[in-house]
Amino acid sequence: MIQNLRRLGLIEALSFLLLTGVAMPLKYLAHKPEAVKIVGTAHGALWVLYIGMLGVAFLTKKLPFTLALLLGVGSVLPFGPLLFEKKLKALESK
Repeated sequence: MIQNLRRLGLIEALSFLLLTGVAMPLKYLAHKPEAVKIVGTAHGALWVLYIGMLGVAFLTKKLPFTLALLLGVGSVLPFGPLLFEKKLKALESK
């Protein structure tokens, strides 16, 4: 469960990078708003999956409350899931 949460956090962070680094410039510089629609939708879906998986990890008692709370708050920050990568990796190896 924790390993999947870590992987999904990485994918979600990469989708944010694609959104801000590729799709947004395409929208504003190349006048291609469909790039943001596509990448933004994927990023939003990945975030919802991440929050869902975070909830499942907490409810199945594989994740302490404070860490779950930090990951939830961090999920709305740019690259937030990566901020707690070390803590998740340490928890995963237990």
